[in-house]
This record gives sequence, structure tokens and C-alpha cells, in this order.
Amino acid sequence: MPREFHLTSRPKPGASGIDYRAELNEEQFAAVTSAPGPALVIAGAGSGKTRTLTYRVAYLLDQGVDPRHILLLTFTNKAAREMTDRVRELVPHDLSPLWSGTFHSIGNRILRRHAEDLGLTKAFSILDRDDQKSLLAGVVGGMDIDTTVRRFPKADVLATMFSLVENTGVDLGELIETRYPYFEDWAKEIGEVHKRYTKRKLETNSADFDDLLVLTLKLFKQQPEVLALYRKRFRHVLVDEYQDTNAVQCELIDLLASDGASVMAVGDDAQSIYSWRGADMENILSFPKRYDGCRVFKIETNYRSVPEILDLSNSAIRANRSRFDKDLRSARAALGTKPALVPLEDPSTQARFIAQRLLQLRDDEGVPLEEMAVIYRAHFQSLQVQMELTNHGIPFAITSGLRFFEQAHIKDVAAFMRFATNRRDETSFKRIVLLLPGIGAKGADKLWRAWLDTGWATREEPPEWSEVLGALKGVPKKAAKHWEQLGFIFNELTPGGEFARPADMIYSVLEGMYDEHLRASYDNYDNRRSDIEGLMEYGDQYEDVLELLSQLSLLGSADGEPGGDRSEPDKEKVTLSSIHQAKGLEWKAVFVIWLAEGQFPNARVIEADDPEMMEEERRLFYVAVTRAKDELYLSYPMINPKSYSGDVIQRPSRFLDDFPKEMVEEWKVRSSWEEPEWDETEWEKDADEPF
Repeated sequence: MPREFHLTSRPKPGASGIDYRAELNEEQFAAVTSAPGPALVIAGAGSGKTRTLTYRVAYLLDQGVDPRHILLLTFTNKAAREMTDRVRELVPHDLSPLWSGTFHSIGNRILRRHAEDLGLTKAFSILDRDDQKSLLAGVVGGMDIDTTVRRFPKADVLATMFSLVENTGVDLGELIETRYPYFEDWAKEIGEVHKRYTKRKLETNSADFDDLLVLTLKLFKQQPEVLALYRKRFRHVLVDEYQDTNAVQCELIDLLASDGASVMAVGDDAQSIYSWRGADMENILSFPKRYDGCRVFKIETNYRSVPEILDLSNSAIRANRSRFDKDLRSARAALGTKPALVPLEDPSTQARFIAQRLLQLRDDEGVPLEEMAVIYRAHFQSLQVQMELTNHGIPFAITSGLRFFEQAHIKDVAAFMRFATNRRDETSFKRIVLLLPGIGAKGADKLWRAWLDTGWATREEPPEWSEVLGALKGVPKKAAKHWEQLGFIFNELTPGGEFARPADMIYSVLEGMYDEHLRASYDNYDNRRSDIEGLMEYGDQYEDVLELLSQLSLLGSADGEPGGDRSEPDKEKVTLSSIHQAKGLEWKAVFVIWLAEGQFPNARVIEADDPEMMEEERRLFYVAVTRAKDELYLSYPMINPKSYSGDVIQRPSRFLDDFPKEMVEEWKVRSSWEEPEWDETEWEKDADEPF
């Protein structure tokens, strides 16, 4: 008698029992239950985008779609896991056949199956950033490049250049001309490095992170039968955060969906803020034109912010021309409190106001510190706030994980000042010489011993730096020019045997040598230079460099706790964050600071006079204000003390003109004439004029 085997029946349509109309609002329901075909879902901030995507997957499964025919693409592994876990809780289906993950993880799965078609094996290695830098350094080392006259870009910078080329399709020469003009003299050599690096990856059976996308696209274009295989499999393609896709990601999706697959792209054009890393907002704007019969769904009900904040954000973003029309509506009742517009005298007053208001919100209104955030356009703008919070014992966490004074470039500049004032400081000496080309750890150690042999480490009188350093033994030829410059810099730091003013010291280090190091070593040169300029402005309030250095030491690691330490997640901490890092997060009370022309919007954007760049700055402002749930504070210093140009009167940001004045309540901040105590700052609402 034959042995019987019973196959388990697939759950029938509707097996989950979800009442979609009850679980979703009308806008979400329309998108989730839409018929197969191309669809673009414009999901505004705080509107339940993740919920919409999750229920869309559940709905497809309830309609009898085989999980293996669904592809869910996200930008983070965390997002993919969260959505898959939520779907698993909603429906009684085996989700193991469903492909869900980041673009790169999905690319990796495909390449592992077809690596031989591209000259690799299935066991190819994926290079992380350190591996990539090591391979690039080897390529550069094998070329005849003379770096004794000027610096060649470091591996980190080269890796970023090549990544932008791969992800945007822009020509390398054009990229250097527009974003790295200071390397134009090296354009030919950089192009050769790119060719050799690509060849070396193939020879070593390796792929870098970008290759996981680029090679997948190449595979689909060169092997039509492979593309047909995945087109047949993925009949329903869902894409999260579509506004952040680059050229390669967009083309991959278009290829997979080009034979009639049902593709749903979910995103928000108003939150497209990553063009600097290759994202192209035109992908989402042109989606309805590229897909015939595309339906556009707008999810405009916001569950995060009160109406007073949403009205302001809606008005602010309307000034942009390149956008989908939408108006967020709050699902919450009005609190009766308008966002606050707070002009302040200077950066120091701004920081004092923020610190005092944070404590008032906690003590008087019961808002926990972890429900408050200070957000800004650039990291250096948090400098004074970090100072004030530290001085008054207000704990804070920085989303980047580093306090301002812990950053490598800030510590580099401080090392020059430390060694100028303490010639026995071995750590600072070695940190400085390691910045020079051709000097490694062993070379730095030899130079330190040579320095000790001169006897100048312990003499009371100051040295003639150019003469003493020039006579030091063991300086490699590659570093000779830079070593000579080092002597000139230290002469400027100690004119006539006295210590220069701290701001003057920082300027001498930056312009004398460190700016060149920044350009060659870091892919975010502009941001790091701005940080150092911010340090220069902060240092201008000190006459004594020893006092400044003491402050840097105390603030670099307050109470012995390194910045960004998450070992005590239950401890109350205010969040300090750049706007880019704040995207996707929310707090009850948000302070958006430095809303002045040249600060936000950024001065480089103003100088470029590029409408597209300015519109992205405005989207950054939109993202910033939509992080707030209950209270929003918009502040700017009216005067910015500058080391070399004197006090600069600042104009309020143009973004503050993008909404009617009646949408905000202007606060007047004044300081009492008495000797300041902790609560010396007071403010008055509905003031006729700012301070």
C-alpha cells in the first residue's frame, strides 16, 4: 500500500483576519489595498510610512500572493527586520521565501548565485572600508607618484570619489573639477588609480560595497536570461525611502519592474536631503512619468506633531518648486502654544537660553531630558551648547557618538598648542609628526628621541623653532617640505618667546599646514574645516592658551565619560544632533539653532547660487521642524563674534520668511544687570522687538 504524504495547504486569501479598514486610515487603506501595478506613495513625516508598507505586504499575502514573489527593499537592515517581524506578527504565513533587505544585501544574494558570469567566484570577499583603504594604499604605493611637492589624496578620499562615480554615473574628471578642484593637478593619476583598483579587486576575487549594486546592474544588463529569471520571481517590488535612491538603485528597480511587475515606491520628496552622497530626488519626482498608469497616493495625516508645528512646516516647504503638493494634517488636538522664534544676542547667549529652558521644561513641565533635542545644520554649531550643558551638569548624548572636542581634527589642532606650551608632551609631538607624509609610528618614535637629544624639551628659554627642528636628524625626504613648514608654524605660535592668542594659534595651524592635510585626508573636508573655524571663534574669548587647553581637556570627556556612551540607556540625556542624523527621530521639544544666513542655509550654498542646492537646504529645515511633537524653538544669534573680522551682525535665515509671522510667538530674551547666577536669563513673550 503506497505511503501517503499530505502537503500543507497555503492559507487562503484573507487568512490573517485583518480588518484593514479598521486598522488603517483612509489614505493608508487606499495605498495598501490598491490593485497591482505601478504606485507611488508620498508619505509625509510622521504619517505611518512603515505601517503602510507592512500592511501592504500583509495584504498581498492575504490576496494569495506567494511570498517568494515579493521583494522588499530598504535602506537599513534594521528597517527590513522590523517590517518583516511586523508582517510575521500579522499574518500566518511562512515568510522565509520573501526577500527583504537593503539594496546591498539583496545585491549580494544575487551576485553569490551568478558571480562566475562577472569573473568572480561565489566565495568572493566583500571589502569593508578598512580593506578598501588598504587595497587602494597598495595601488597608490605601486605607482610612481611624487608626493614630496604636494599631497596626494588619501585612500579615504579616493574611496569616496570612486563611490560617487559608481553611484551617480558622473565622469571622474567632472567630479574632481566640481567637488575636488584642489586635486585637479592629480586628475590623471587619480584616474589611473581607479583603473588599477578595479583590476586589483577582480584579481583578488573581491568586491567593495558599491560593487554589490554596480555589478548586479552590470549582470542584469549583460545577461538578459538572468534578468528574466528575477523578473519572473519578483512580481511585487516594494521600495522604502525611495527619495534616497541613487542612479544605480533607480535603474535596478526599473529593470526588475520593466516587464509589468507591480512596483510600489514609498517615500517623501520633502525629506530628500542626501544628494551629497549620490541620492537623486529626480528619481521620485519622475516616477509617475517613467511608469505608465502609475497611481500616486498621498498620506498626509500626521500622528507626531501638533497642528501649530505642522502649519509652519507646510508653509515652509511650499517655497520649493520641485515637489509634490501635499499638506500634512495633524491627528492631534492643538495645544494652543505656537512655535517660539527666539533671536539672541550672540552664540553664548543662545547656549545659555537653551540650557536654562531645557531645565525649565524638565522641572516645570515634566518633559524628560531624553524627550528633548538640540539640532543644527553643522556639528561645529553645537560647540557653545556643549560647553554650557557640560558646565551646568546637564547630561547629553551626541548622535555621531563624539563630543566636539573628541573629534580627530580638533585633537590634531589642539596638539600643536599643547606641544608649543609643553615641549615634553610626547603624545602631542607624535600626533603632529604622524600627520606628515612618510612618517609612521617607528619614525615618530625616532624623531621624539632626536628631539629629546637636543635638550630643548627641558630648557626654560623658548627655542628658535625653524632652526632647532631644521637640524633634527631622521626626517624622511618625503616629509622635508612639510617639516620645514612645521618650524615656521611653531615660530608663529610663540612669537618673541611668548604664547600667541589662542585664536591666532589655531589660525596659524590651519592655514600653515593643517588645511592641506584636511583636503587630502578627509572626504568631508568642508565640515571639518568649519569645525576648526568654530573652534577658532570659541578660542577668541580666551587670552591665555593654557586656560583654553584646560577647558578642552575638561570638555573632551566630561566626568570621565566618553561622548556617545550608551552604557546607561535609562539615564536621562538631552540629544544633540545634526539634522541629517536626526532624520527618522522625534522628540517632544526640539530646539533648531543657528538659523542665520550663512549658517543655515549654509554659506557655500548661498555662494553657489544654485536653486537646487537651496531647495535641499530648505528640505533640511523642513526635516528639522517636523522632528518636534509638542514644542518647537527656532533660534539664532544676532551677532557672531569673529576672530579676524570683528563682530558680524547676522541676518535671520531666509527660511524664517517662508511662513507667516503669526505662526510663531517671538520671544525677547534679556539678561539681568546683576552678577550672573544660574537663572539670570529671563524672557518675555509677545515682545514688540527683539533684544
